[in-house]
Amino acid sequence: MTIETPGEFWKDYELVDSGNFEKLERFGRFHMARPEPKALWDKTMSETDWEKLMNVRFSPGAGFGKAGKEDSGTWDRRKRMDDQWVIRYEGAQKGLDLSLRLGLTAFKHVGVFPEQAPNWEYIYANTSELVRKAEAEGKSRPRVLNLFAYTGAASLAAKAAGADVTHLDSVRQVVTWARTNMELSGLDNIRWIVEDALKFARREARRGNVYQGIILDPPAYGHGPDGEKWKLDECLFDIMKCVAGILAPSDSFMVLNLYSNGYSAVLGETVVKQAFGLSGEVPGLECGELVLRDRFGKNLPLSIFVRLRR
Repeated sequence: MTIETPGEFWKDYELVDSGNFEKLERFGRFHMARPEPKALWDKTMSETDWEKLMNVRFSPGAGFGKAGKEDSGTWDRRKRMDDQWVIRYEGAQKGLDLSLRLGLTAFKHVGVFPEQAPNWEYIYANTSELVRKAEAEGKSRPRVLNLFAYTGAASLAAKAAGADVTHLDSVRQVVTWARTNMELSGLDNIRWIVEDALKFARREARRGNVYQGIILDPPAYGHGPDGEKWKLDECLFDIMKCVAGILAPSDSFMVLNLYSNGYSAVLGETVVKQAFGLSGEVPGLECGELVLRDRFGKNLPLSIFVRLRR
């Protein structure tokens, strides 16, 4: 198991400090304080120092975080800042250069999860390798499917590497947001789908469609575009079995990210192994945690990943 953090080369993001169930972050030129249930320790900086830096602080509504759900809250502005702004991610690899539009949402999110940067690097590297191989063999470009795709940074990483990308999310507004990020990043021709991920994956399996890359980052609780409700605990294994059925058996990769329900990397690895019919030591299978590290060296764990390359 490995622990991965965004590279220090990312100049437009920084976790400044964490503690007392909050995190202080910088996105571009703006600083914000947001609730963070996993920051169990004390802050290193004083509250006065936090106040001096922050442009805005999120105040959750009653019941925030109960049953893994998030109630809406409000942003308390301390200094002037834009409602929307753009940051860049210039990756460790040449050609991975993304522009991401951020904004203050009612659920404390801003449109990007910075700890996911190592997954973007993995997606870009593996997609690039598949593209080079396909070109050398005269085959069509690899197809990459991003389920639960949110505002699309992972989709953009695959597209920047040259893949034929399908981006799926059940919320039309975030698909529109992802399209904006594509345009800001100078990319085009991503296939957009507003659909329930499990229904789509099952339909693709029935049709015999396969992908060379599949990315999924499911929330703890989901809603389809027609109001369907589901809990990740009840359907994660079914989703992974569907993914196993539509991922190409060779020259392919899969990235599973889990940030909810206290899942461990070992649990995620076991789910993937069982869904794919794997056992023992599996070449190309890796798992670990994605963390953010603040200025004072405190590691804030935010999600676990399982990656499979075959």
